[in-house]
Amino acid sequence: MTWSDTDKRLGMDRPIHRRDFLQGAAFAGAAAMLPDPGAMPAPQDRPGYYPPALTGLRGSHPGSFEAAHALRDGTFWKSAPAPERGDGPYDLVVVGGGISGLAAALFYRDSHPGARILILENHDDVGGHAKRNEFREDGRLELMNGGTLEIDSPRPYSHVADGLIRRLGIDPPALEERCANQAFYEKQGLRRSIFFDRETFGADHLAVGYGNRPWPELLAGAPLSARAKADIARIWEAKIDYLPGLSSSAKKDALSRISYTDFLVKIAKCDPEVVPFFRAITQEEWGVGADAVSALDVWGFGAWGENQPGFTGMGLKPGSAPRMGNTPAGYADGSSYTFHFPDGNATIARLLVRALLPSALPGHSADDAVLAQLDYARLDQPSGNVRIRLSSIVVGARNVSNGVDIVYTRQGTLRRVQARDCILACYNMMIPYLCPDMPAAQKEALHYLVKIPLVYSSVAIRNWRAFDKLKTSWVYSPGGYHVMFRLNPWTKIGGYTSVGSPDEPVLVWMVRNPCSPGLDERSQHRIGRANILATSFETFERNIRDQLGRALGPGGFDPARDITAITVNRWPHGYAYEYNYLFDPVWPPGQAPHEIGRARFGRIAIANSDSGAAAYTDSAIDQAWRAVNDLKMA
Repeated sequence: MTWSDTDKRLGMDRPIHRRDFLQGAAFAGAAAMLPDPGAMPAPQDRPGYYPPALTGLRGSHPGSFEAAHALRDGTFWKSAPAPERGDGPYDLVVVGGGISGLAAALFYRDSHPGARILILENHDDVGGHAKRNEFREDGRLELMNGGTLEIDSPRPYSHVADGLIRRLGIDPPALEERCANQAFYEKQGLRRSIFFDRETFGADHLAVGYGNRPWPELLAGAPLSARAKADIARIWEAKIDYLPGLSSSAKKDALSRISYTDFLVKIAKCDPEVVPFFRAITQEEWGVGADAVSALDVWGFGAWGENQPGFTGMGLKPGSAPRMGNTPAGYADGSSYTFHFPDGNATIARLLVRALLPSALPGHSADDAVLAQLDYARLDQPSGNVRIRLSSIVVGARNVSNGVDIVYTRQGTLRRVQARDCILACYNMMIPYLCPDMPAAQKEALHYLVKIPLVYSSVAIRNWRAFDKLKTSWVYSPGGYHVMFRLNPWTKIGGYTSVGSPDEPVLVWMVRNPCSPGLDERSQHRIGRANILATSFETFERNIRDQLGRALGPGGFDPARDITAITVNRWPHGYAYEYNYLFDPVWPPGQAPHEIGRARFGRIAIANSDSGAAAYTDSAIDQAWRAVNDLKMA
């Protein structure tokens, strides 16, 4: 490959742990080249199989979705061979090995001791969105969440969800107090900052000290007009009632009917130049810009998780209101406990595997699970009552006289298994294609929710001296390819410490949400999904290097020298969709699409965060519990 001078300056030509042949398909690709894949051990059963250590393109990696897309497009069965008879029969087949699917298997086994359970997961690793990224830098193990970030929810965990995580040995408040240090970087004198990029604002500029300096001082050198700087400072600092004469409830109703962008320009009378600055503050949470999120939801959530820009003088009473989305309504009323494992909620998925298959993950506590290495060869043993089969894409689930007939493809072979019960713990939008006999109204409801596309990139760097020199640990980049990036949170648990001194290696977490301003949220998600799938690893890498180099260059950061590994976790089907009342109707109780869509269909039940219309781990667990109980009524 020929590299341009710019690419060479960024380090695109440097050998690091990431190149395209390791885009998550190393094992699947090798298996596909075998003359008779069915005669060889599955990749997960071979020595050295360990997907958390793979770099390159991960998340929805090559090999994990192509058959599902062919099924969606109506081409799969045109060329598919006749299914072979697989093992079984089983008492339960779970489609999807994420947290909801694993929890459903555990709940089912509680009700049916000794049940034979098969979990079919389309990815090459367990956990679904709860993905674990591992790096080894200068002898240090570095961990990052490749998907689900942390234990957190807008509302307190239910008795069921709380009971399950405590059963797994997780005590979030105790872990937060003992293992986390939210003020680590602040104690080092590092602050949050804003990176103004030249493409959006006319010049590159890093403004350091967000939250610690007055806004006029923070924005003094920013490439903005004096009017825009004054308006931004006013929105953040001034206590002004922009809807005088209305009651709190009337104000909330009015704010629920306009976007945050319209609030800024039409109600607060800001110069339109402020729109690019504020547009992206909603992206990390909602996956869309401020043009597609209501002003009321921004008030409820609080931009950047702190104060509420533009609302401090409006006299809005605490508490949720009609027409608020699930997340802001919950936060307005009070949220759950929180805790961030070094690999995010991948630790929860691994602990669920331990509960189902104790020999696969050594240890006895949440602490020791962090450094324990999962033995993938033990996941799918013929002698086990519970089996987890990776790289297995289900293409059909049909009710039959004696249970459910499930067809899946793996290693180029189509197999059929039977089970008394089936739980679909996969994406809602795939279920109508798996169950063509499902009622049309239920199919329509399942198709309604469009998951939020997102990219979480984990970047290993030699040291964090540039962050230290610039005195920043977290960068908001409203016009950037990635909307934000930050240093790995400080966590110390089970013999693992995530961050050392500025001279030692560290991981940087970067977030991207491709948006299409001006469209409704679901349309933006569809376009963003296609964008993510069409983007090459090379493009992601080039933008990562360029953005870090430009923002951190004044601190001495050199992307060609300092970046040692890159993992791009792309999730075209990411967070569960939560209703957005700028665009969605308010349905009567029991008539919302997620409620209609999750109805039991014969001996097939549905469990996922989609069926709770809430993008949180507790929702995934609660829906698993409901699905298992639905089957008791079959």
